[in-house]
Amino acid sequence: MSDEKSFHMTPDEFRRHGHAVVDWIADYHSRIESFPVLSRAKPGQIRASLPANPPRQGEPFDALLKDVEKLMLPGVTHWQSPNFFAYFPSNASGPGILGDLISSGLGVQGMLWSTSPACTELETHVLDWLVSMLGLPEKFLSSSNGGGVIQDTASSAALCALLAARERATSYTSNKKGCDGHLVAYASAQAHSSLEKAGMIAGLGSDNLRLIEVDESFAMSPDALARQIDADKLAGLVPCFVCATVGTTSSNAMDPVAEIGKLCRQHNLWLHVDAAMSGTAALCPEFRHMQNGMELADSYNFNPHKWMFTNFDCSCFWVADRKALIKTLSILPEYLRNQASESGAVIDYRDWQIQLGRRFRSLKLWFAIRHYGVEGLQYHIRRHVQLAQQFAGWVRNDGRFELAAPTPLNLVCFRHKAGDAANQTIMDRLNHSGDLFLTHTRLNGKLTLRLCVGQTNTQQRHVEKAWRRITEEADRLAADL
Repeated sequence: MSDEKSFHMTPDEFRRHGHAVVDWIADYHSRIESFPVLSRAKPGQIRASLPANPPRQGEPFDALLKDVEKLMLPGVTHWQSPNFFAYFPSNASGPGILGDLISSGLGVQGMLWSTSPACTELETHVLDWLVSMLGLPEKFLSSSNGGGVIQDTASSAALCALLAARERATSYTSNKKGCDGHLVAYASAQAHSSLEKAGMIAGLGSDNLRLIEVDESFAMSPDALARQIDADKLAGLVPCFVCATVGTTSSNAMDPVAEIGKLCRQHNLWLHVDAAMSGTAALCPEFRHMQNGMELADSYNFNPHKWMFTNFDCSCFWVADRKALIKTLSILPEYLRNQASESGAVIDYRDWQIQLGRRFRSLKLWFAIRHYGVEGLQYHIRRHVQLAQQFAGWVRNDGRFELAAPTPLNLVCFRHKAGDAANQTIMDRLNHSGDLFLTHTRLNGKLTLRLCVGQTNTQQRHVEKAWRRITEEADRLAADL
């Protein structure tokens, strides 16, 4: 029996190959600007480069790493490039990567406190740290009636909030009997599409998600919200949930949380505040005014994996009343019963989320916070905002372009005055060049370019280069015309 091959990687092999992987990652980051930001792969190209059948026998690890370089890199869009200005940041950092590596190495499944006490208690502690770091109300602390948990994404956080709102509005009967079509929820017309999906999954139905009109700055109108709530009540419907967004994906619009919160209190509606990207800015006291009214919120979410140098996935979600969330999501089969849980002295995060299992996500967040410190995090947030404001100034001073929305933080929405076709051409040419990556939205029916400054290593020279390339393509467009 001792002569049989185990097929496992030995500790010495793991050590040697692990060093090679870390070296490869470090080398990748050092040369990342040499790659076109947007992958140039064609549909099916990556699969066509792979063997049709799995290997019968194991292959040397060196061959695996070589194929990452040869076969995978051509199909990678380089989110960690400092020239990535598309969508929103999805940042990685050295400490975040290493924290995630340790989490993978430990391989714990933290569904219950008892399945790994450190996984639960570190998460609770770090989420409490963030309450003070972001200037959130103390009701979100675990020492109060609330508390925080790490979800995978803001989509899951919004779904959990909507489910809790649904149950509270039906006296916790809809989990058993289902929805009857009378519950309605509200969000801005500029809110993230995950709200519509949450309405579908939660059983309210997409028709019962009311998308409320926005003002000239693309923020939700409280007056329009009030009118819609009154109309729904008059029609015999049951309003239960409002999502206010602090920093919409499309334009970085800031919904007026305080005014919306007062309406929610008046009508006994659950108020969820989605600050997926822009919530990170609250690390800096001078930006916290955008979240005025948080004392009226029932739940709150922001994503460290966007703008806080904690690699995907890591979305922080707090509730003011954890009992409402737990009562909504808790199911206790016999095989999960244990003495610690029954004592009531511990948190079982399986009751705070959709899925049962959970990773040790708090390690990478803990590593990032401890490595940068509050001071280091604030420095980078302020620098990114400063660079975006500088870019907005260049747009403002160029007669060919116009700003399409306010620029409160690090997202600049702008467009060429020549119209949609011109903007599409400029964006396509820039993205095909590989020099940078931009994405678009539509504001007031017009195609609008978005430049988001927030990637971990973006510096002044990268933003200057982006503007130079944009103006070069504008010049080329004029020449073509």
